[in-house]
Amino acid sequence: MRKTRVKSSVIAALTHNPRTEVLEVEFHGGKTYDYLGVPRHVYESLLSSDSIGKYFNDVIKPAYRAVLIRDPSGYVGPSLLERRR
Repeated sequence: MRKTRVKSSVIAALTHNPRTEVLEVEFHGGKTYDYLGVPRHVYESLLSSDSIGKYFNDVIKPAYRAVLIRDPSGYVGPSLLERRR
């Protein structure tokens, strides 16, 4: 797994673990969320979409549970990216 910087006005970077199906989304504002149960093909579609922000808002955000793992205030929660199911 490696962090992928993306061209988006809202999203700064993405990391996906195909084994655990956790998608980590780092936003330009400083917050980072783990989205649970995101299959590889959805992640690949996100990366290849014409608008990453639109795809994220239309497909991922409404369909997958999000867990806040980092925010600008200094909060650091448990990252699920490495965790096994």
